[in-house]
Amino acid sequence: MRAARSVPDGSESWPTPWVLLRTITFNPAIFPAMIRTASPDAKAGSLVSVYDKEGKHFGSGVYDPKARIPLRIFRHGDEPVGEDYFTSALERAVDWRLKLLKLDAQTNAYRVVNSDGDGVSGLVVDRYGDVLSVVSTHEGVTQRLPVWLPMLHAQLGTKQEVVEIEDKAAATNLRPVKITENGVRFEVDFSTGHKTGFFCDQRENRLKFAKLVQPGMRVLDLCSYTGGFAVTVATLAEPGEVTGVDLDEKAIAQARRNGNLNQKSRIKWVHADAFAYARQMMQNAEKWQALVLDPPKFLDGREEEFEGRRKYEDLNRLAISLVEPGGLFVTCSCSGLWNMEEFERVVTLAAHRQNRRLQFFDRTGAGADHPVMSNSPEGRYLKLLWARVY
Repeated sequence: MRAARSVPDGSESWPTPWVLLRTITFNPAIFPAMIRTASPDAKAGSLVSVYDKEGKHFGSGVYDPKARIPLRIFRHGDEPVGEDYFTSALERAVDWRLKLLKLDAQTNAYRVVNSDGDGVSGLVVDRYGDVLSVVSTHEGVTQRLPVWLPMLHAQLGTKQEVVEIEDKAAATNLRPVKITENGVRFEVDFSTGHKTGFFCDQRENRLKFAKLVQPGMRVLDLCSYTGGFAVTVATLAEPGEVTGVDLDEKAIAQARRNGNLNQKSRIKWVHADAFAYARQMMQNAEKWQALVLDPPKFLDGREEEFEGRRKYEDLNRLAISLVEPGGLFVTCSCSGLWNMEEFERVVTLAAHRQNRRLQFFDRTGAGADHPVMSNSPEGRYLKLLWARVY
């Protein structure tokens, strides 16, 4: 990107540092193939002016030549971006959660900054009690964290942070914290597990599922992880039986602790592969009146697309076979590479291959603390389909 290449006439008058694009998009994420060149003083973390291939000012962003996404555009148009842009964006993000959504009234665990959805591409911040869990995927973000984090702590009243940079988690000796969501208690352990071991994006869905479970129902949480759905339904509803299944032994241990926090020690926790467990239960002719399937991301890149779709179809087929006629079936996908319609087609195919039919009655996603910008629709990664099985 730094090799000597021709640039439009007049580039010598451009304010530096700058980046010249080969192709344009209004998506904030600019990949290497879309960049023609950059000024010699454009260093990792630089705030840069961005120009299109005709030499017209296209926007402003932050540059990191070694990153998988070298350029993150924060604002399109002629108006330049200064450091005050980020201060304003972070203040807006916090105001949305505290003043408008009033999340503190129902939980102390929520998404504070949602990357592109809040206009701060490359930064994700979750709150868990008095701890901020921070993920940075860009050097421009990482360099500014010493300024941004004290400001966020002051606004939120939090005191500690755990930071992950480019999928490399910093060592932490933070003790687990207790959080409360819709009256249900959970423990978040920052030293183990995927991310923090808790997913606040499913908050509203856990509550909705619990409200749909009728007294005496037999409930299965397949791919239960640390027990979010299972513990919520056991605490807020009156199921006859709740079973949670996951392959991660540490997650099952955490799920058991979460059940105990809510005096729900009778939840049956099973350490098993979801595919193998579902096949065995299918052979045993076991049935449940309510089943939630929330697997890990099977579709993480285009090169995995065929295999990922096959896994989603196979696991949904097995799960649907375990639901009694007229029973509740909720299935989830956290793969951002496909949309809701594609997900529904795969789930429908899985049902029809079992000679079952699905009566869809809702589609949901992450809560309002996970906003999505119109120029970055892939941020709508979480998809849930709600159905009755016949």
